[in-house]
Amino acid sequence: MKKIFFFLWMILSIKGFSQQQNKRLDIFYNDGFFIKGAGIDNNGPQYFKAFADAGGNAFRTWRSSNANSEFDSARKYQLKVALGIEVGQELHGFDYNDTKAVKQQFNLIKAKIDKYKDEPQLLCWVVGNELNLLFDENGGLGNVNPKVYDALEEIVRYIHQVDSIHPVTTTFAGIIPTHVKVVSERCPSLDFYSFQIYGGLQTLPQDIEKLSLNKPYIISEYGPLGHWERPSTSWNREIEETSKEKSEGLTQRIQSGFIENTNPLFLGGFAFLWGQKQERTPTWYGMFLPTGECDARVDVLTEYWSGKVPNNYAPLVSTITLNDKSATDNIIIKEAETCTANIDVTDPDNDPLLYKWELLGEVKEKSEGGAYEAKPKVYPLEILADNGSSITFKLPDNNGEYRLFAYVFDGNGKVGTANIPFMVDLSKIK
Repeated sequence: MKKIFFFLWMILSIKGFSQQQNKRLDIFYNDGFFIKGAGIDNNGPQYFKAFADAGGNAFRTWRSSNANSEFDSARKYQLKVALGIEVGQELHGFDYNDTKAVKQQFNLIKAKIDKYKDEPQLLCWVVGNELNLLFDENGGLGNVNPKVYDALEEIVRYIHQVDSIHPVTTTFAGIIPTHVKVVSERCPSLDFYSFQIYGGLQTLPQDIEKLSLNKPYIISEYGPLGHWERPSTSWNREIEETSKEKSEGLTQRIQSGFIENTNPLFLGGFAFLWGQKQERTPTWYGMFLPTGECDARVDVLTEYWSGKVPNNYAPLVSTITLNDKSATDNIIIKEAETCTANIDVTDPDNDPLLYKWELLGEVKEKSEGGAYEAKPKVYPLEILADNGSSITFKLPDNNGEYRLFAYVFDGNGKVGTANIPFMVDLSKIK
Protein backbone atom coordinates (compact mmCIF):
# COMPACT_ATOMS: atom_id res chain seq x y z
CA MET A 1 0.00 0.00 0.00
CA LYS A 2 2.79 2.43 0.86
CA LYS A 3 4.33 1.81 -2.57
CA ILE A 4 1.01 2.67 -4.21
CA PHE A 5 0.73 5.95 -2.34
CA PHE A 6 4.35 6.80 -3.13
CA PHE A 7 3.62 6.15 -6.81
CA LEU A 8 0.57 8.42 -6.65
CA TRP A 9 2.69 11.02 -4.91
CA MET A 10 5.08 10.95 -7.82
CA ILE A 11 2.18 11.31 -10.26
CA LEU A 12 1.06 14.48 -8.54
CA SER A 13 4.56 15.88 -8.64
CA ILE A 14 4.90 15.10 -12.34
CA LYS A 15 1.56 16.81 -13.04
CA GLY A 16 2.98 20.07 -11.79
CA PHE A 17 1.97 20.09 -8.14
CA SER A 18 4.30 22.26 -6.14
CA GLN A 19 6.09 20.93 -3.09
CA GLN A 20 3.72 22.97 -0.94
CA GLN A 21 0.65 21.50 -2.66
CA ASN A 22 2.02 18.02 -2.08
CA LYS A 23 2.46 18.86 1.59
CA ARG A 24 -1.18 19.90 1.87
CA LEU A 25 -2.27 16.60 0.31
CA ASP A 26 0.11 14.60 2.49
CA ILE A 27 -2.63 13.15 4.71
CA PHE A 28 -4.21 11.49 1.66
CA TYR A 29 -1.22 10.38 -0.39
CA ASN A 30 1.36 9.72 2.29
CA ASP A 31 -0.75 8.74 5.28
CA GLY A 32 -3.33 6.92 3.16
CA PHE A 33 -6.38 8.69 4.62
CA PHE A 34 -9.51 7.89 2.58
CA ILE A 35 -12.61 9.85 3.50
CA LYS A 36 -15.43 7.74 4.92
CA GLY A 37 -17.60 10.66 5.80
CA ALA A 38 -20.96 12.34 6.10
CA GLY A 39 -22.33 15.83 6.35
CA ILE A 40 -23.11 16.78 9.96
CA ASP A 41 -24.21 20.38 10.27
CA ASN A 42 -26.32 22.13 12.88
CA ASN A 43 -27.52 18.76 14.13
CA GLY A 44 -26.22 18.59 17.69
CA PRO A 45 -23.57 16.48 19.44
CA GLN A 46 -25.81 13.41 19.76
CA TYR A 47 -25.04 12.34 16.19
CA PHE A 48 -21.26 12.10 16.48
CA LYS A 49 -21.04 8.94 18.61
CA ALA A 50 -23.34 7.09 16.21
CA PHE A 51 -21.21 8.31 13.32
CA ALA A 52 -17.96 7.10 14.89
CA ASP A 53 -19.57 3.79 15.87
CA ALA A 54 -20.64 3.30 12.24
CA GLY A 55 -17.02 3.58 11.08
CA GLY A 56 -17.00 7.18 9.85
CA ASN A 57 -13.68 9.00 10.03
CA ALA A 58 -14.47 12.57 8.88
CA PHE A 59 -17.45 14.88 8.63
CA ARG A 60 -18.08 18.02 6.63
CA THR A 61 -19.97 21.16 7.50
CA TRP A 62 -21.45 23.96 5.39
CA ARG A 63 -20.56 26.83 7.72
CA SER A 64 -18.38 27.62 10.71
CA SER A 65 -21.05 28.99 13.05
CA ASN A 66 -20.98 25.81 15.19
CA ALA A 67 -17.32 25.02 14.63
CA ASN A 68 -16.29 25.22 18.29
CA SER A 69 -18.68 22.48 19.40
CA GLU A 70 -18.05 20.47 16.22
CA PHE A 71 -14.30 20.45 16.83
CA ASP A 72 -14.98 19.42 20.44
CA SER A 73 -16.94 16.40 19.17
CA ALA A 74 -14.26 15.66 16.59
CA ARG A 75 -11.60 15.53 19.30
CA LYS A 76 -13.79 13.37 21.53
CA TYR A 77 -14.38 10.75 18.83
CA GLN A 78 -11.11 11.16 16.89
CA LEU A 79 -12.73 12.48 13.74
CA LYS A 80 -11.45 14.83 11.06
CA VAL A 81 -13.38 17.93 10.01
CA ALA A 82 -13.83 19.34 6.51
CA LEU A 83 -14.80 22.82 7.66
CA GLY A 84 -17.31 24.67 5.54
CA ILE A 85 -16.72 28.37 4.90
CA GLU A 86 -19.83 30.17 3.72
CA VAL A 87 -19.46 32.13 0.49
CA GLY A 88 -22.30 34.11 -1.05
CA GLN A 89 -24.11 32.45 -3.95
CA GLU A 90 -25.53 34.26 -6.93
CA LEU A 91 -28.43 31.81 -6.62
CA HIS A 92 -29.37 33.51 -3.37
CA GLY A 93 -28.74 37.07 -4.48
CA PHE A 94 -25.06 37.82 -3.79
CA ASP A 95 -23.78 40.32 -6.36
CA TYR A 96 -20.15 39.74 -7.38
CA ASN A 97 -20.13 42.99 -9.31
CA ASP A 98 -20.46 44.75 -5.95
CA THR A 99 -16.78 45.17 -5.06
CA LYS A 100 -17.58 46.51 -1.61
CA ALA A 101 -19.69 43.44 -0.73
CA VAL A 102 -17.00 41.11 -2.07
CA LYS A 103 -14.35 42.86 0.04
CA GLN A 104 -16.51 42.68 3.17
CA GLN A 105 -17.06 38.98 2.58
CA PHE A 106 -13.34 38.41 2.14
CA ASN A 107 -12.52 40.12 5.43
CA LEU A 108 -15.12 38.07 7.30
CA ILE A 109 -13.74 34.85 5.83
CA LYS A 110 -10.16 35.78 6.72
CA ALA A 111 -11.20 36.06 10.36
CA LYS A 112 -12.71 32.55 10.26
CA ILE A 113 -9.61 31.09 8.66
CA ASP A 114 -7.34 32.72 11.23
CA LYS A 115 -9.51 31.37 14.05
CA TYR A 116 -9.57 27.70 13.00
CA LYS A 117 -6.41 27.11 10.94
CA ASP A 118 -4.52 25.51 13.83
CA GLU A 119 -7.23 23.08 14.92
CA PRO A 120 -5.64 19.61 15.20
CA GLN A 121 -8.77 17.85 13.85
CA LEU A 122 -9.02 20.06 10.75
CA LEU A 123 -8.81 17.99 7.55
CA CYS A 124 -9.44 20.61 4.88
CA TRP A 125 -11.31 23.79 4.02
CA VAL A 126 -14.51 23.62 1.99
CA VAL A 127 -14.86 27.16 0.65
CA GLY A 128 -18.29 27.80 -0.81
CA ASN A 129 -21.06 25.35 -1.55
CA GLU A 130 -22.29 24.86 -5.12
CA LEU A 131 -21.15 28.29 -6.28
CA ASN A 132 -21.85 27.10 -9.84
CA LEU A 133 -25.56 26.57 -9.13
CA LEU A 134 -27.70 29.12 -10.97
CA PHE A 135 -30.84 28.62 -13.02
CA ASP A 136 -31.58 30.31 -16.32
CA GLU A 137 -34.97 31.67 -17.37
CA ASN A 138 -35.97 28.24 -18.71
CA GLY A 139 -35.19 26.49 -15.44
CA GLY A 140 -31.98 24.90 -16.69
CA LEU A 141 -28.49 25.41 -15.29
CA GLY A 142 -26.96 28.72 -16.28
CA ASN A 143 -23.46 30.15 -15.95
CA VAL A 144 -22.50 32.25 -12.96
CA ASN A 145 -20.57 35.50 -13.15
CA PRO A 146 -16.87 34.53 -13.58
CA LYS A 147 -16.06 37.04 -10.85
CA VAL A 148 -17.43 34.44 -8.43
CA TYR A 149 -14.30 32.41 -9.05
CA ASP A 150 -12.00 35.42 -8.96
CA ALA A 151 -13.25 36.02 -5.42
CA LEU A 152 -12.80 32.31 -4.63
CA GLU A 153 -9.21 32.41 -5.87
CA GLU A 154 -8.45 35.33 -3.57
CA ILE A 155 -9.80 33.36 -0.60
CA VAL A 156 -7.84 30.23 -1.50
CA ARG A 157 -4.63 32.20 -1.90
CA TYR A 158 -5.12 33.75 1.52
CA ILE A 159 -5.62 30.33 3.10
CA HIS A 160 -2.45 29.05 1.50
CA GLN A 161 -0.63 32.11 2.79
CA VAL A 162 -1.54 31.50 6.45
CA ASP A 163 -2.04 27.71 6.42
CA SER A 164 0.54 25.54 4.72
CA ILE A 165 -0.88 22.25 5.96
CA HIS A 166 -4.57 21.94 5.08
CA PRO A 167 -5.82 21.66 1.48
CA VAL A 168 -8.64 23.76 0.08
CA THR A 169 -11.57 22.74 -2.09
CA THR A 170 -14.90 24.05 -3.32
CA THR A 171 -18.00 22.05 -4.20
CA PHE A 172 -19.79 21.75 -7.54
CA ALA A 173 -23.44 20.96 -8.07
CA GLY A 174 -23.13 18.02 -10.45
CA ILE A 175 -20.25 17.13 -12.74
CA ILE A 176 -20.44 19.68 -15.54
CA PRO A 177 -17.29 19.89 -17.71
CA THR A 178 -17.80 23.53 -18.74
CA HIS A 179 -18.19 24.59 -15.11
CA VAL A 180 -15.07 22.70 -14.04
CA LYS A 181 -13.10 24.25 -16.90
CA VAL A 182 -14.01 27.79 -15.85
CA VAL A 183 -13.05 27.13 -12.24
CA SER A 184 -9.75 25.51 -13.24
CA GLU A 185 -8.89 28.63 -15.21
CA ARG A 186 -10.12 31.30 -12.78
CA CYS A 187 -9.20 29.54 -9.53
CA PRO A 188 -6.09 27.43 -10.21
CA SER A 189 -4.99 27.43 -6.54
CA LEU A 190 -7.59 24.88 -5.42
CA ASP A 191 -5.94 21.73 -4.11
CA PHE A 192 -8.74 19.36 -5.09
CA TYR A 193 -12.29 19.39 -6.46
CA SER A 194 -15.50 18.33 -4.74
CA PHE A 195 -18.61 17.15 -6.58
CA GLN A 196 -22.15 16.75 -5.25
CA ILE A 197 -24.08 14.03 -7.04
CA TYR A 198 -26.90 11.67 -6.17
CA GLY A 199 -28.20 9.40 -8.93
CA GLY A 200 -25.04 10.34 -10.84
CA LEU A 201 -22.89 8.39 -8.39
CA GLN A 202 -23.79 5.32 -10.45
CA THR A 203 -21.69 6.60 -13.38
CA LEU A 204 -19.08 8.54 -11.42
CA PRO A 205 -15.94 6.87 -12.83
CA GLN A 206 -17.07 7.41 -16.43
CA ASP A 207 -18.16 11.01 -15.82
CA ILE A 208 -14.89 11.90 -14.10
CA GLU A 209 -12.88 10.37 -16.93
CA LYS A 210 -14.47 12.86 -19.35
CA LEU A 211 -13.06 15.76 -17.32
CA SER A 212 -9.40 14.76 -17.73
CA LEU A 213 -8.73 16.04 -14.21
CA ASN A 214 -5.23 16.95 -13.14
CA LYS A 215 -6.19 17.26 -9.47
CA PRO A 216 -7.69 14.89 -6.90
CA TYR A 217 -11.41 14.91 -6.20
CA ILE A 218 -13.97 13.85 -3.62
CA ILE A 219 -17.75 13.46 -3.57
CA SER A 220 -18.84 16.05 -1.03
CA GLU A 221 -22.52 15.00 -1.13
CA TYR A 222 -24.19 11.73 -2.12
CA GLY A 223 -27.27 9.94 -0.92
CA PRO A 224 -30.78 9.08 -2.13
CA LEU A 225 -32.05 10.14 -5.52
CA GLY A 226 -32.47 13.90 -5.48
CA HIS A 227 -35.91 15.47 -5.67
CA TRP A 228 -35.02 16.75 -9.17
CA GLU A 229 -34.26 13.16 -10.23
CA ARG A 230 -37.58 11.68 -9.15
CA PRO A 231 -40.99 11.61 -10.88
CA SER A 232 -43.54 14.22 -9.84
CA THR A 233 -47.31 14.31 -9.59
CA SER A 234 -49.36 16.14 -12.19
CA TRP A 235 -49.47 19.09 -9.77
CA ASN A 236 -45.65 19.16 -9.51
CA ARG A 237 -44.98 17.48 -6.18
CA GLU A 238 -41.89 15.27 -6.14
CA ILE A 239 -42.37 11.61 -5.20
CA GLU A 240 -39.98 10.39 -2.53
CA GLU A 241 -38.47 6.91 -2.43
CA THR A 242 -39.42 4.58 0.40
CA SER A 243 -36.73 3.74 2.94
CA LYS A 244 -36.12 0.36 1.29
CA GLU A 245 -35.73 1.97 -2.12
CA LYS A 246 -33.28 4.47 -0.67
CA SER A 247 -31.12 1.81 0.97
CA GLU A 248 -31.07 -0.43 -2.10
CA GLY A 249 -30.25 2.45 -4.42
CA LEU A 250 -27.50 3.71 -2.13
CA THR A 251 -25.95 0.24 -1.96
CA GLN A 252 -25.80 0.00 -5.75
CA ARG A 253 -24.36 3.48 -6.19
CA ILE A 254 -21.69 2.98 -3.51
CA GLN A 255 -20.65 -0.19 -5.29
CA SER A 256 -20.28 1.57 -8.65
CA GLY A 257 -19.04 4.96 -7.51
CA PHE A 258 -16.82 4.03 -4.58
CA ILE A 259 -15.93 0.35 -4.29
CA GLU A 260 -15.28 -0.21 -7.99
CA ASN A 261 -13.67 3.21 -8.47
CA THR A 262 -9.96 2.66 -9.09
CA ASN A 263 -9.07 6.24 -10.05
CA PRO A 264 -5.97 7.19 -8.02
CA LEU A 265 -7.24 10.76 -7.79
CA PHE A 266 -10.35 9.71 -5.85
CA LEU A 267 -10.09 10.58 -2.13
CA GLY A 268 -13.50 9.44 -0.80
CA GLY A 269 -16.71 11.22 0.05
CA PHE A 270 -19.36 12.54 2.43
CA ALA A 271 -22.88 11.09 2.57
CA PHE A 272 -25.80 13.48 2.92
CA LEU A 273 -27.16 13.90 5.58
CA TRP A 274 -26.15 12.49 8.97
CA GLY A 275 -28.98 14.18 10.83
CA GLN A 276 -32.40 15.58 9.96
CA LYS A 277 -33.32 18.23 7.41
CA GLN A 278 -36.49 19.60 5.88
CA GLU A 279 -36.06 19.68 2.09
CA ARG A 280 -39.23 18.90 0.12
CA THR A 281 -40.12 16.57 3.00
CA PRO A 282 -38.78 16.04 6.54
CA THR A 283 -37.43 12.58 5.58
CA TRP A 284 -35.98 12.93 2.09
CA TYR A 285 -32.30 13.54 2.80
CA GLY A 286 -31.77 13.19 6.54
CA MET A 287 -30.99 9.69 7.75
CA PHE A 288 -32.38 10.45 11.22
CA LEU A 289 -35.66 11.60 12.70
CA PRO A 290 -35.69 14.51 15.17
CA THR A 291 -36.35 11.88 17.87
CA GLY A 292 -33.03 10.15 17.07
CA GLU A 293 -34.05 7.01 15.15
CA CYS A 294 -32.17 6.30 11.90
CA ASP A 295 -33.17 4.50 8.72
CA ALA A 296 -31.57 1.75 6.64
CA ARG A 297 -29.12 4.09 4.91
CA VAL A 298 -27.14 4.08 8.16
CA ASP A 299 -26.97 0.28 7.93
CA VAL A 300 -25.65 0.53 4.37
CA LEU A 301 -22.98 3.05 5.34
CA THR A 302 -21.99 1.07 8.43
CA GLU A 303 -21.27 -2.00 6.31
CA TYR A 304 -19.36 0.08 3.74
CA TRP A 305 -17.30 2.11 6.21
CA SER A 306 -16.56 -0.55 8.83
CA GLY A 307 -16.97 -3.81 6.93
CA LYS A 308 -19.08 -5.01 9.85
CA VAL A 309 -22.70 -6.11 10.07
CA PRO A 310 -24.85 -3.72 12.15
CA ASN A 311 -26.04 -5.04 15.50
CA ASN A 312 -29.60 -4.32 14.43
CA TYR A 313 -31.12 -3.53 11.03
CA ALA A 314 -33.79 -0.95 10.32
CA PRO A 315 -37.28 -1.90 9.18
CA LEU A 316 -37.69 -1.68 5.41
CA VAL A 317 -40.78 -0.07 3.93
CA SER A 318 -41.00 -1.11 0.29
CA THR A 319 -44.31 0.41 -0.90
CA ILE A 320 -47.06 2.77 0.17
CA THR A 321 -50.50 3.09 -1.44
CA LEU A 322 -53.61 5.17 -0.91
CA ASN A 323 -56.91 3.62 -1.93
CA ASP A 324 -54.82 0.97 -3.71
CA LYS A 325 -53.07 3.62 -5.82
CA SER A 326 -49.40 4.60 -5.85
CA ALA A 327 -48.10 8.16 -5.98
CA THR A 328 -47.44 7.97 -9.72
CA ASP A 329 -51.18 7.45 -10.24
CA ASN A 330 -51.68 11.16 -9.39
CA ILE A 331 -54.15 10.62 -6.57
CA ILE A 332 -56.87 13.26 -6.62
CA ILE A 333 -59.73 12.40 -4.29
CA LYS A 334 -63.07 13.80 -5.45
CA GLU A 335 -65.76 11.54 -4.08
CA ALA A 336 -64.76 9.55 -1.01
CA GLU A 337 -65.02 10.75 2.59
CA THR A 338 -62.54 8.20 3.88
CA CYS A 339 -59.25 6.81 2.59
CA THR A 340 -57.31 3.63 3.24
CA ALA A 341 -53.52 3.64 3.25
CA ASN A 342 -51.27 0.56 3.19
CA ILE A 343 -47.56 -0.04 3.48
CA ASP A 344 -45.51 -3.17 2.90
CA VAL A 345 -42.83 -3.50 5.55
CA THR A 346 -40.36 -6.15 6.67
CA ASP A 347 -37.86 -6.21 9.53
CA PRO A 348 -34.64 -8.23 9.00
CA ASP A 349 -34.45 -8.93 12.76
CA ASN A 350 -38.14 -9.80 13.14
CA ASP A 351 -38.51 -7.12 15.82
CA PRO A 352 -41.99 -6.20 17.01
CA LEU A 353 -42.93 -3.03 15.15
CA LEU A 354 -44.65 0.17 16.18
CA TYR A 355 -46.45 2.26 13.56
CA LYS A 356 -47.02 6.00 13.39
CA TRP A 357 -48.93 7.90 10.73
CA GLU A 358 -48.81 11.65 10.15
CA LEU A 359 -50.60 13.99 7.76
CA LEU A 360 -48.79 17.07 6.47
CA GLY A 361 -49.51 19.76 3.94
CA GLU A 362 -47.00 20.45 1.20
CA VAL A 363 -44.12 22.92 1.23
CA LYS A 364 -45.39 26.42 0.47
CA GLU A 365 -42.06 27.82 -0.76
CA LYS A 366 -39.64 25.30 -2.23
CA SER A 367 -36.03 26.05 -1.40
CA GLU A 368 -33.19 25.94 -3.93
CA GLY A 369 -29.62 24.84 -3.38
CA GLY A 370 -30.26 23.42 0.07
CA ALA A 371 -31.40 26.73 1.60
CA TYR A 372 -33.69 26.84 4.63
CA GLU A 373 -37.14 25.42 4.06
CA ALA A 374 -40.01 25.57 6.56
CA LYS A 375 -41.62 22.28 7.55
CA PRO A 376 -45.19 22.06 6.22
CA LYS A 377 -48.20 22.28 8.48
CA VAL A 378 -49.15 19.16 10.40
CA TYR A 379 -52.89 18.37 10.13
CA PRO A 380 -55.00 16.35 12.56
CA LEU A 381 -55.31 12.78 11.35
CA GLU A 382 -58.62 11.21 12.31
CA ILE A 383 -57.97 7.46 12.09
CA LEU A 384 -61.13 5.35 11.87
CA ALA A 385 -59.45 1.92 11.66
CA ASP A 386 -55.86 1.03 12.50
CA ASN A 387 -54.15 -2.27 11.70
CA GLY A 388 -50.62 -0.98 12.03
CA SER A 389 -49.46 -1.22 8.43
CA SER A 390 -52.91 -0.18 7.21
CA ILE A 391 -55.18 2.63 8.33
CA THR A 392 -58.50 4.09 7.27
CA PHE A 393 -58.81 7.79 7.98
CA LYS A 394 -61.19 10.64 7.44
CA LEU A 395 -60.35 13.13 4.71
CA PRO A 396 -59.21 16.62 5.70
CA ASP A 397 -61.99 19.18 5.78
CA ASN A 398 -60.35 21.49 3.25
CA ASN A 399 -59.40 20.98 -0.38
CA GLY A 400 -55.70 21.13 -1.10
CA GLU A 401 -52.41 19.24 -1.37
CA TYR A 402 -51.44 16.77 1.35
CA ARG A 403 -48.82 14.14 2.05
CA LEU A 404 -49.35 11.10 4.29
CA PHE A 405 -46.29 9.80 6.15
CA ALA A 406 -45.75 6.34 7.63
CA TYR A 407 -43.08 5.65 10.26
CA VAL A 408 -42.24 2.13 11.40
CA PHE A 409 -40.16 1.79 14.58
CA ASP A 410 -38.40 -1.36 15.75
CA GLY A 411 -37.84 -0.25 19.35
CA ASN A 412 -34.06 -0.42 18.89
CA GLY A 413 -33.36 3.00 17.46
CA LYS A 414 -34.18 2.22 13.85
CA VAL A 415 -37.06 3.33 11.62
CA GLY A 416 -38.55 2.68 8.19
CA THR A 417 -40.33 5.49 6.35
CA ALA A 418 -42.56 6.20 3.38
CA ASN A 419 -44.90 8.93 2.25
CA ILE A 420 -47.45 9.54 -0.49
CA PRO A 421 -48.74 12.83 -1.90
CA PHE A 422 -52.40 13.31 -2.77
CA MET A 423 -54.84 16.07 -3.54
CA VAL A 424 -58.31 16.62 -2.13
CA ASP A 425 -60.86 18.26 -4.45
CA LEU A 426 -64.39 17.78 -3.17
CA SER A 427 -65.78 20.90 -4.78
CA LYS A 428 -68.13 18.92 -7.02
CA ILE A 429 -69.93 17.21 -4.16
CA LYS A 430 -70.09 20.10 -1.70
